[in-house]
Amino acid sequence: MKRIWTLCITLLSVVTMASAQKATSQSTLSCCAKPGGPTATEAFAMLASDKDFSGGHDAPLPYSYEGEGQMIEYKTTDGQSAKAFEIKSNTRSDKYLFVIHEWWGLNDYIKKEAATFASELPGVNVIALDLYDGQVATTPDEAGKIMQGVKTDRAQAIIKGAIMYAGPNAKIASIGWCFGGGWSLQTALMAGPKAAACVMYYGMPEKDVAKLKTLNTDVLGIFALQDKGISPQIVEQFQKDMAAAKKKLTVKNYDAVHAFANPSNPKYNQQYAADAHALALAYLRKNLKLKS
Repeated sequence: MKRIWTLCITLLSVVTMASAQKATSQSTLSCCAKPGGPTATEAFAMLASDKDFSGGHDAPLPYSYEGEGQMIEYKTTDGQSAKAFEIKSNTRSDKYLFVIHEWWGLNDYIKKEAATFASELPGVNVIALDLYDGQVATTPDEAGKIMQGVKTDRAQAIIKGAIMYAGPNAKIASIGWCFGGGWSLQTALMAGPKAAACVMYYGMPEKDVAKLKTLNTDVLGIFALQDKGISPQIVEQFQKDMAAAKKKLTVKNYDAVHAFANPSNPKYNQQYAADAHALALAYLRKNLKLKS
């Protein structure tokens, strides 16, 4: 009889421990992961923990922008406000280019890039968004922490606020690098019928085909064959997903590493960066119906 009771107690202990471990596992899952997996932008943020990825971003050299343009403040859809860097067209225009920063934030390099596009795209208002709410990183570790701290809802509210700021008749193009590359695609999705063009430099693609079906513009994707974060396999899957969504995607691959064309990268590939810029510029001019 004692043996039976001992066996029962032992079995009960095992079951109790297993249940506790399962509960702990479920608790960890519920606080650290989302049902169905992370969103495209959240998946990109996870790359900040990858040493190969963070190590591929050299800290930008000190630079101060002293050209045209000004910081503006506008209302966001979450009841708050956001700031951005704007260069208005010399003539009244409903055409906009949203420039979305890399993982360093809205630094002076991005302002310079916005100014370059403003000079090359006459008749287009250029707005460099700030998804970091004023934070600017100067080291890879700092950039990784800020990027991982970005809340999807807040970033979406900032972009939606900018779309509202542009006005009801706006035609919106977007361009971004790295962190901003993925958000450039998300901007095109959020812009709905206002979307006119989307350029994404080695950003994380949207994986939800149902979402991709809602795109109202084609996409120009610029990627790097040696990229360990946004790998060629990820790009190939993106091509399949866009085909399934029956949306046009033009992919240009360069035999380079991630961030080869980042405005803030002191070791960017000048030849490839210039070629990619020319490609993006021609695409934007065509989609925004500008005279070349």
